[in-house]
Amino acid sequence: MRQEQFVIRYQDEWQALEHWLAVRGANARRARRHPDPGCFDDTQFPQRYRRLCQQLALARRRGYSPQLVARLQLIMQRGHELLYRSPRPRAWRAIEFLFADFPQLVRSQWRSMWVAAALFVVPLVGSFALLQWHPELIHALMDNAQIADYERMYDPAAERLGRDSGTDWKMFGYYVLNNISIGLRTFAFGLLAGIGTILVMLFNGVGIGAVAGHLQHIGHGAPFWRFVVGHGAFELTAIVIAGGAGLQLGMKLLAPGRRRRIDALVEGGMIGAQLCLGVAAMLLVAAFIEAFWSSIAAIPAWGKYSVGALLWTLVLVWLWRGGRGAAHAD
Repeated sequence: MRQEQFVIRYQDEWQALEHWLAVRGANARRARRHPDPGCFDDTQFPQRYRRLCQQLALARRRGYSPQLVARLQLIMQRGHELLYRSPRPRAWRAIEFLFADFPQLVRSQWRSMWVAAALFVVPLVGSFALLQWHPELIHALMDNAQIADYERMYDPAAERLGRDSGTDWKMFGYYVLNNISIGLRTFAFGLLAGIGTILVMLFNGVGIGAVAGHLQHIGHGAPFWRFVVGHGAFELTAIVIAGGAGLQLGMKLLAPGRRRRIDALVEGGMIGAQLCLGVAAMLLVAAFIEAFWSSIAAIPAWGKYSVGALLWTLVLVWLWRGGRGAAHAD
């Protein structure tokens, strides 16, 4: 076979492989999440790499031009580096997921996230405002024992905020189990066509708003806000993300599009599982802050609010900007 015929036959394969390697080299994570429709599937790479090696061997044996051999050699070397490179350490992959992949995934589901935020924030603000005008409604939302417990935990004279007893480590364990279970239930209830997730978000919004509204009305608002302002950045945001994960799962069930319903549901489950990993990490951080920082009553209000403002800023910037600079990373 003449060189011209050889090039015409395999030129498209070489160009596709060169393009795939260029995309992979520019941003491997983005290529996995948003595959280029003009490029072949990742699973085809080993087979295409073997074909390239065979074509390179033929070009050398037949004495084709040094320029053609050099081009195939370069493609082969780049493919070899990608195919046989050592995997990154697990710790590094976990860091990469939390600081880049997770916020990118949250932004990719922005519609569900905004709906979840509205389902949580609107009833929270509404119940808080309503109790300022009609404080007696707290008895329709909570029993007297619950009301008494909250009033005692946020008494301005209390030595610890947000709890009656228990060591910091004991409360840390309790917060971890309680908060993560809430987050997982919020996501899992999306299997009920999204209705379960909607109800959980509404219930949590009304409940938190009612507690805040009642404590504010009776003069215990300052201790309450000093308690929640720190860990709330991670905890409340995580609950909203869990709600968004559940809503997108419900939408995959109700509106699978042209795919089979089971395929759409599997895709939604995979997205939700990754989101829940990030949610669990956020709730772990929130539990640590809540147990070891939020409950300290001796810290003045300006200290609590300054740290709270810093934490809220970090969380929002992380979710907004995390992973955006990865387009130029390997």
